[in-house]
Amino acid sequence: MRSNDEVKELFAAYNGILRTDDLHKAKIYYKDIQTLIAEGAIEKVRYGYYQLIDSENPSEALTITRLFPDAILCMDTALFYYRYSDRTPFFWHLAVSKDSGKSRFKIDYPFVKPYYIEPSVLSIGIAEGEIDGNPVKIYDKERTICDCLRFFGKMDRELFKKAMRSYLEDPAKDVPLLLDYAAKLRVTKKVKSLIGVWL
Repeated sequence: MRSNDEVKELFAAYNGILRTDDLHKAKIYYKDIQTLIAEGAIEKVRYGYYQLIDSENPSEALTITRLFPDAILCMDTALFYYRYSDRTPFFWHLAVSKDSGKSRFKIDYPFVKPYYIEPSVLSIGIAEGEIDGNPVKIYDKERTICDCLRFFGKMDRELFKKAMRSYLEDPAKDVPLLLDYAAKLRVTKKVKSLIGVWL
């Protein structure tokens, strides 16, 4: 069995998350894995994946970025981030390519809700954010509002109304950029009919 420092170094080399196969290659087998879990050194984050428990940075955001480095925070998560919603989301809402494998999102914790997006529009409006000191990829305000209009049927009505009001009252809003995104995302008509009268 490796020392705790050796285990930490091993996980650090893999950005904090290791697969069972990687652990086996490092000669850390089932019994060792169970011991490390019992000691609170590592935890299982999904089938076949383990992460080092970082007592200095226990943020779910860190786990999300490690498990899904290609994902972009969106929808309810982005609304909460920009304070357009005062409801802490139950799920981490993630935008990923529609070509992504579905099985990797079947995890026990953290709770995630993927949105499968056409690759041609996936990169529109990606911004850099920070949650609990961890850098994250997140859609900017204008992309988030466009997505709310695109997925209007899946949203809670009160949350949607509050998000629209909050955006319109935001002095940092960028309406020309919103209209630019709306054209690319094919929601121009919705933007003009739903919020155009408020602008």
